[in-house]
Amino acid sequence: MGETENHHHHPPPPQAAAPPAAPPAAPPSLALSRGPTWTPAEQLHQLQYCIHSNPSWPQALLLAFQHYIVNLGTTVLIASNIVPLMGGTHGDKARVIQALLFMSSINTLLQTLIGSRLPTVMGASIAYTLPLFSIINDYNDEDFASPHDRFVHSMRTIQGSMIVSSFLNIILGYGRAWGELTRFFSPIVVVPVVCLVGLGLFARGFPLLGNCVEIGLPMLILLMICQQYLKRIHSRAHLILERFALLLCIGIVWAFAAILTVSGAYNNVKPATKQSCRTDRSFLMSSAPWIKIPYPFQWGTPIFRASHVFGMLGAALVSSAESTGTFFAAARLSGATAPPAHVLSRSIGLQGIGMLLEGLFGSLVGTTASVENVGLLGLTHIGSRRVVQISTAFMIFFSIFGKFGAFFASIPLPIFAAIYCILLGIVAASGITFIQFANSNSMRNIYVLGVSLFLGLSIPQYFVTSRTFDGHGPVRTNAVWFNDILNTIFSSHATVAIIVGTLLDNTLEANHVEDRGIPWWKPFQHSKGDVRTEEFYSYPLRINEYLPSRFL
Repeated sequence: MGETENHHHHPPPPQAAAPPAAPPAAPPSLALSRGPTWTPAEQLHQLQYCIHSNPSWPQALLLAFQHYIVNLGTTVLIASNIVPLMGGTHGDKARVIQALLFMSSINTLLQTLIGSRLPTVMGASIAYTLPLFSIINDYNDEDFASPHDRFVHSMRTIQGSMIVSSFLNIILGYGRAWGELTRFFSPIVVVPVVCLVGLGLFARGFPLLGNCVEIGLPMLILLMICQQYLKRIHSRAHLILERFALLLCIGIVWAFAAILTVSGAYNNVKPATKQSCRTDRSFLMSSAPWIKIPYPFQWGTPIFRASHVFGMLGAALVSSAESTGTFFAAARLSGATAPPAHVLSRSIGLQGIGMLLEGLFGSLVGTTASVENVGLLGLTHIGSRRVVQISTAFMIFFSIFGKFGAFFASIPLPIFAAIYCILLGIVAASGITFIQFANSNSMRNIYVLGVSLFLGLSIPQYFVTSRTFDGHGPVRTNAVWFNDILNTIFSSHATVAIIVGTLLDNTLEANHVEDRGIPWWKPFQHSKGDVRTEEFYSYPLRINEYLPSRFL
């Protein structure tokens, strides 16, 4: 039967509008498909002992002795290079080394107690050598009864210059100016500064090792094999070699050098080779006194000359900049968070007080945070503050009992150079880790990092290679004090990195504030910004309860 007329044909319902085409799916992350990605870590967690944990007393004593030995190398190097130019004898060199070690111990103890509170040894700073050359050159043109009189007159002038220059650091530190400067830092600035604190000392590495390859190269290879490979033999060997391989290798290579010396291997070589390789060329054992306590004004009344004071001001500023970079590395390698601004301020202020004491006690140069000793924290995986404090006892003992200190000071310098090849590299690498808190894929950050690193290496290299034998740098105006300030500042790798990096990072526009790592950086700029700041950097014995809040 057909359909009736009353049957209505309804139109089909309207079709719903097609949903918009979905965007093409993003390709899978190749990084995730190939392995895990690492989240940023504000503290290193592979340390066996961090800043406020302590190994057993026997281990702590051996580790502290290692810190003393590492610090001794730079001390002997500076004294051996500078004292003869001043007209000093081997006995004078021994007394200078004693004074340097004594002041290093005092300043280290002060910094670990009421300064940065980080496990940093305060060692002799090479930044002061340029102002010393100016003093040496001035007195070379004057007549003295003997070279020893010229040496004593130079030491008195150094004393006066350091006493006056110390107030620059005291004002910058306790006036909070240095801390305010560090508020302009970001991880992008810290990376080149810490890297160049280590890399800037490359002249103490293989160039110094190359003066006696037959001693330095075996030390370098033996230390790497013992400390990194042989420790895998047994669990007990792992513990011993990771922590004490440095002492073991020094003993072996030092004995090898003594055998070469006694056997006559260096009897018919150049004088420079004898000086670097022989174990009896320091003449410290025969000239050092049995007992000698450093005391204020041991060289006589300080001499104050304005031209030399201004030159020393540049060195004081450079030592502050280099210490700042070293403090960041020390915090990283001791398991602490980044030092806040107020901690950096008080540490630089205390460094100024230490410089004042050095001027009073007649030290040859001022102190700065020892880069190589910070590298030792990373080598041994032990960042204990107590270990560094114990090391000051060794420094005091060997600075007073000169014959015993002279025995270890006779270690050939190429052995120390081999050690520094590793320790300074560890510090430089610790600086690279700060990039994890910023955007390493930002072209703007790549530009700032690249320019800061390259100029931080290139500019000081130009100033150093342009320096004449008598210490005159490329800046040569009629004002010698002005020359010394600029030549000293721009001969420092870390100082140039701070200047270039801070200017570029704060003037070049960033797409997002997160690219610079500011959200991570900001909490560490205030004493109450991070709960761990009190744990790592507070004064001992509740001293902070008796100090004005502006110093905290």
